[in-house]
Amino acid sequence: MICVMMQPTFFPWAGYFNLASRADVFVFLDDVQLEKQSWQTRNRILLEGKPAWIKVPVRHHSLQQAIRDTEVCDQSLWRPKLLKQLAQGYARHPHRDAMLEVAKLLPQLTPSRLADINIALILACCERLGLAPRFARSGELGIAGERSERLIRICEHFGCDEYLSPAGAADYLAEDRFSERTTIRLTLQQYAPSAYKQPKTAEFVSHLSIIDVVANLGWKDASLYVRGVRGSAVGV
Repeated sequence: MICVMMQPTFFPWAGYFNLASRADVFVFLDDVQLEKQSWQTRNRILLEGKPAWIKVPVRHHSLQQAIRDTEVCDQSLWRPKLLKQLAQGYARHPHRDAMLEVAKLLPQLTPSRLADINIALILACCERLGLAPRFARSGELGIAGERSERLIRICEHFGCDEYLSPAGAADYLAEDRFSERTTIRLTLQQYAPSAYKQPKTAEFVSHLSIIDVVANLGWKDASLYVRGVRGSAVGV
């Protein structure tokens, strides 16, 4: 069984969902520390052919606050404003309405915590992409430990014999000697997103939010895309 553990980020990129497509167990690391100017609270889309940030306004109480304890600031009415921005910015994209299926959930979500909102949006995307691992939240497991030690304990908790990690974590996993401390197999993700047609762009802009993928490909082909399946409807 394969375990994946990721922070709940805001409208993640395709590689995030590629991890979910390969996982038997997917654990949201919702009790890790909030980081300013991170993927936890923002992501990129295309507006008029250029990358642009979409962000969640949050309240910062302390340097140690966890994602699950972080409150979203709704005084600015950012939710309907963002929905309008997406609807107008992607108006001429072939699958705008499919993308808006999830974007329209944002103003309807009642939770005021960042982790709850991010997880709800991720789960809504997974449902439409046909991804159905067992989902869990680290903050509800009661499993302690530092860095790799905790990752190993969580894998053991679910009876997983393989830990699939994004390649960007390779250095700290090596530093922690992950593979020397456990019999759990460590696998690093190898996902290379292929290009797809993006209106008004001279060159393909990669690593954007899943919003851009769905607006251009639709949910069916986006499902193939996040799995790394190349086809006539996906590649350029």
